[in-house]
Amino acid sequence: MTRDRLEAFSDGVLAVVITIMVLNLHPPPGHAFTDLRPLLPKLAVYLLSFVFIAIYWNNHHHLFQVVDRISGSVLWANAGLLFWLSLTPAAAAWLGPHLGDTAPTVVYGVVLLGSAIAYGILIRTLLAAQPAGSPLERAIGRDRKGNFSVVGYVAAIALAFVVPWLSLAIYFAVAAVWLIPDRRIERVLPPGLPERQ
Repeated sequence: MTRDRLEAFSDGVLAVVITIMVLNLHPPPGHAFTDLRPLLPKLAVYLLSFVFIAIYWNNHHHLFQVVDRISGSVLWANAGLLFWLSLTPAAAAWLGPHLGDTAPTVVYGVVLLGSAIAYGILIRTLLAAQPAGSPLERAIGRDRKGNFSVVGYVAAIALAFVVPWLSLAIYFAVAAVWLIPDRRIERVLPPGLPERQ
């Protein structure tokens, strides 16, 4: 399979995931602005989930800019990432009306953690498929953000059994860290070379 075909398939799955999430939002029964108040928790979880999916889409795209070889292991690792990301709409739909409750907060965190671990596995399988000293190897380095995410999600899941609101704050904090652009891939692209389309 080519890199472009894998990216196109992944893009399609992520587009469906976002579509399912927005279809879980329903308009209020009334016609006043105050009728929107009960939707605010659901909108907050939708926003977090949308940002979460967008971050993975963005980083997935950048990751494949410096990849030349795709192995069977990469295909399975990519499928594993898509599996975890595809659980986001269900986890978000449960958490939205139950902010502050333990079980939905834990399940949402497990989806975030599973996605972070799956992305790390994808990176490792891609590294194994590339020659030594590849641009990907130079770009990834120690992957501090990836490691921070995993630690943050594990801590948030544990805290959800005590203070679910603090877990939600950690989920938002991890997303905020990833909103700061990650320039690792761009640094290893040859100067003047546009990204692959």
